[in-house]
Order: sequence, then C-alpha cells, then structure tokens
Amino acid sequence: MTSWWAFPPSTREVQCDEKWAFVAKKQKHCRDEEPADAQRGDNWDHVAYDPEQRLVLSVVPGKRTVENTALLVEDFKARTGDRLLDLITTDDYAPYRPAILNAYGATVVPPRTGRAGRPREAYQAPPPDLHYATVHKTRRKGRVVKIDLRVVFGDPAAVQAALERSTVSHTINTAFLERHNATDRHRNARKTRKSYRFSKDWDTHNAATYFTMYSYNFCWPVRTLRVRGDDSRWQPRSPAMMAGLTDHVWSLTEWLTFPTVQIE
Repeated sequence: MTSWWAFPPSTREVQCDEKWAFVAKKQKHCRDEEPADAQRGDNWDHVAYDPEQRLVLSVVPGKRTVENTALLVEDFKARTGDRLLDLITTDDYAPYRPAILNAYGATVVPPRTGRAGRPREAYQAPPPDLHYATVHKTRRKGRVVKIDLRVVFGDPAAVQAALERSTVSHTINTAFLERHNATDRHRNARKTRKSYRFSKDWDTHNAATYFTMYSYNFCWPVRTLRVRGDDSRWQPRSPAMMAGLTDHVWSLTEWLTFPTVQIE
C-alpha cells in the first residue's frame, strides 16, 4: 500500500501494540542450533492503528525485536506524512521509547565549553509537540489488577488537551487496537488462540497477515462507523473512507487488482 504515501490519511491519533501467534511450532520447541527454526516459533504482529478511523496504518510481522519496533514507527511516520500526531499511545514495551525518539526527535549537538576533557556527545531530543504516553498493566495470575497511565514525551496538560479533541479516547489507552486484535484473530483463523489451526510456513503466515490487515481497511465496513443516509437507511463506511482514502467500500476484487504504484 505504498500509494498511501502520496495522499496520507487524516490521522490524528495512533495506538501501537504487538499481537502474538506462532509458526510451525511453539517457541519453547525451537533450538538455536537448528537454522530452520529462525523462521519458526513466535511471530508477532507489530501494529499501528488509528482509533478514530479504525484504520490499520502499518503492520510489521515477525519476531518481537527492537528492529521490528523501529520499522513499525518509521513506517507509520512515513504513512502519515512525517507529521507530528496529536497523540501516540503504546503499552510499556521498552523499545517504543527510543524508536519514537529516533523517528521524531531532533539531534542536539552540545556547544563546546572550551574546557579540558572530552566534549559531550550529540543526543536526540523530543520536540515540544511530541505527545507519547504508555499503558502499564500489572497482572496477577493472568488477570489485570492494576493499570498505570504514564506520559513519556510532552506536557501532561497537552496530552489531556489531545484526549479532549479525540472523538473516541477519553483517557490514555490502547483499547481500540486491542479490540481490533480480536477482530483480526476472527478473520485470520491461523491466529485464533487455543486452536489446532496454525501456520506451517513463515512467508505464508506473513502474507496472510498483510492480506487480512490491509484488506480490512478498504473492504470491511465497520458497524461503529456507519451513518444514516437521507433515506434513513444505514450507510456502511470502511476505515479507508473515514481516513479520506476512498469514497466507497471496495470489493476484494477491486482491492486485489488495484495497482499499488500509480504512474501518471
């Protein structure tokens, strides 16, 4: 979907999360000395999601690594026109902080002091308008017993103002993406929990991930996005329609045959 870059969606808010699945066998059965196991075991969907428009902005399937987290942040930054968003929210997975800082931050070179000794190294500083918050969940016996909301970058008052402008979020959360995770598991049977269904091949698993995730944007009318028309009937709308990327719900045939690179 590289054609999005030419006309980015009207996204103001993004939530990021990782969704677990596995390929061929569970991670505990994989061995470092077996080369083929590098593409077996845990496979995570790193997802960036627009909660207002229910739009999947970016997906990076693969191992849960610092590199894939950075790829996700760089990708959704490019797809939203490299602009600062009102709010970025993630869970407390540690690699998000440096990835967001490297993507949006500015390099600061400390001035020379003229004193003896090694000068301070350059560092990345967040811009004042970068608003990033996290949701930290404490679990006990598999149940969430406490939720801590933390502002990482930006002034807390500015984050609160962004929440007040949001049409869906009234507090810092990743609930909308977590709900979409359940939708995607329903649409992609190989990711269903506690099931005999799973992928046997790494590349096939990733291809199915891209297919279900991105076709959802254009071909899946979301019930909570529908509006009543002039005839008082419900008019279906897809996430891509909400984001200003199209004016109708696409069929799978239209989506599959649409060229991803437009040549004028």
